[in-house]
Formats: sequence, C-alpha cells, structure tokens
Amino acid sequence: MADRRVAITGVGIICAAGPNVAEAWGSIQRGVSAIGPITAVDSSVMRFQNGAEVRNYDPFQYFEGSRADHLDRFAQFAVIAAREAVADSGITFTPALQENTAVVCGNGAGGQISQDSGYIDLYRRDRNRVHPLIVPRTMASGGVSHVTMEFGIHGPSYAVSTACSSSNHAIGQAFQMVRRGEVDLAITGGSEAPFALGCLKAWEAMRVIAPDTCRPFCVDRRGMILGEGAGIIVLEPLEAARARGAQIYAELAGFGMSADAHHITQPTVEGPARAIRRALADANLAIEQIGYINAHGTATPGNDPAETAAIREVFGPQADRLAISSTKSMHGHALGAAGSIEAVITIMALHEGTLPPTANFTKADPACDLDYIPNKSRNLRAEAALSNSFAFGGLNAVLAFRAAK
Repeated sequence: MADRRVAITGVGIICAAGPNVAEAWGSIQRGVSAIGPITAVDSSVMRFQNGAEVRNYDPFQYFEGSRADHLDRFAQFAVIAAREAVADSGITFTPALQENTAVVCGNGAGGQISQDSGYIDLYRRDRNRVHPLIVPRTMASGGVSHVTMEFGIHGPSYAVSTACSSSNHAIGQAFQMVRRGEVDLAITGGSEAPFALGCLKAWEAMRVIAPDTCRPFCVDRRGMILGEGAGIIVLEPLEAARARGAQIYAELAGFGMSADAHHITQPTVEGPARAIRRALADANLAIEQIGYINAHGTATPGNDPAETAAIREVFGPQADRLAISSTKSMHGHALGAAGSIEAVITIMALHEGTLPPTANFTKADPACDLDYIPNKSRNLRAEAALSNSFAFGGLNAVLAFRAAK
C-alpha cells in the first residue's frame, strides 16, 4: 500500500493561555504572556515564584462524581483536550472505527501531583498508607488509558516518554501509523502537570528556571518558566477527511528524530540539525517552502544559541528569511506536553495565516541572530512550518506541517 497523506481534522488544548483552542489561540495571537505567580504550592520556599499554570481550574467542571479522583491532573488535561479535538473533528465512532483508531500521547513525568501527595502522607504526616489509586494515578500511561475509555478505543494505544520531546515523538509515531495504513484514525498529543512541590524543587536544583519570566533568544534571558496542560490533535487520511467533508486544518507531512549521544543536559548543534533535515526529507519539503518555525526556545543559556545554529546549519542563507517564535514565552515550558501545545499553535498559525510572536522580547542575544517575531504576531500565510522539540538527554523530534489547500 502506498503511503497516505495525513490530515489534521481536530484540535484541542488546555494550557495557561486558555482552557480551549479559541481562548488559548486568541491570547497567543495577541502576544499575552500567561506567566504569573505560582498558586499550586507555597512558592516562598523556592528560589522562583512564577509559572504558567492553568488558572482557576476546577476538575468538577469536567468530571462527574468520583471520576476526577481516578485521574491525576495530567490525565485530566489529556481527556479534556481529547474531548475538544474529537468534537472539533466531527468524527462519529462506529465499532469498526473504534477498532482501528490509535491513541498515542507523550508525557515526561507522570502523575507528579499524586506522587507528591503520597510522599507527603508517608513522610510528613507519618501515615502508614497512601491513596489506593496512587499507582494508576501516577503511571505515565494514565492519560492514554482514560482517553481510550472516553471514546471506547480498542486500537494501538500507548504513552511515549522522552522528556521534553515526548509529545512530538508521540505525534510522529501516530502519524506514521496513519500514513502507513495501520490505523484509520489517531488521537495524539501529550499532557503534563508538574506543579507539585517535589517536582518544582527538583527543577529548582537544576538552576535553569528564571526568577522573573521567559525571554527566549534575548541577551537578558534568565532561564525557562515551567508550564502545564495538554494538546491533542486528530489525524486521519487526507482522502477520508475530504470524502466526509471535514474541515482540514493542515497536513502533517513529515517527522524527523535524532539523538545527540553527547550529554545528559547540554545540547549540540548537530543533533537538532539532523532531526530538522530528517523531517524535511520525510515531508519532501524544500527549505524554501518553510515559512515558520515554532522553536523549542526554552530561554536557557545552552538551548537558544544551539537551536539558532542548528537552523542556520540546515537552512543556510534561507535562515534569514524565516519567521521563528518561541511560544513558551506565553504558555511556559510544559515539558512532555510542550510539543503537543506547540503543535496545535503551529497548526493554527498555518490555518489562520497569523504567526504568533515571541513575547517578553527585549534585545536579541548576538548568538541568536534570526527573526524571532518579537512581541507582536505577524499576518503571513506560510506554505509549510516546522515545530521543534529538543529534550534533555539529546533526544530530538521535529514535526513538519503543510498548509491545507
């Protein structure tokens, strides 16, 4: 069977920028940073006080009775975004389609909030037992399992965990299954909820969190800001989507991945460049066709110059004509969910003809000398776009999207 073209027909999101696509995309288009004081824990005991939380979140608005008690916050986010994406796609699940749908989601840390509460019970409150659902709440595959139960999905379903590249790896693998004809539909993306004291203290120890805000590619950047949430997309064969008259947001055209094999925290230039080249080759896209890149852009000292150099290595003189932004400046770095949130944003940028900005931008680092769309979105219809994810441990994953015609 020849490879099939793959359409994106549904998008869903919940993140600091908004609880759904309309609100989040509207906020991101306006360049509004959702970074603010952390409310989930007492941040006075930490060196940093700011984060990109989903504000005013009430699980009982989304889950009835005791169901919320079965899901850690990260799994709740996965289900919420999946509901929006599936509803947006207009798909009706027949028994046959339920058998031939995949669910693949990325997650970097599992149920950190549930795990943290269990440790508090054991070690601070000196209790002799923990919540009876602590294991299913903490397992990284919990979000996937609950999405399958939400829609009665019986096809291939699993979680991917590659730190901050988790979602891009998940989306890429789901894409490959749809393209090869192994499944007829895929629900894919990722979720994360890291605002637990133990997790935050672990990140504090890394010395990579900014004390103020996230300023990717700026000379005065001071580090990343943690975020949370989920992004989910629905993939199906392009011809099937056209046949049923579905709205097609964009095509997922290619996927590239690589390993630096270098250092557990310090990135290289060559590893990301390999993943970018592989995504372009897989999508059969020339560098001249790429009009926008949603950068990994963490605002850390190591990432931003390395990513800039990787883009220059691949695109050569064409790099100066690229529009690039890091939307982490608005929704924070959602770790394993980062790629999924940014995939939704990249898809909307192609669909709407508006390229989101890099917020909080001051003055560019001389080592970061590309067009980062500072502070204000740009009206531009790109033919194709990339979304980069580069993880600790040197695990890189890049998605290539083509605008729908």
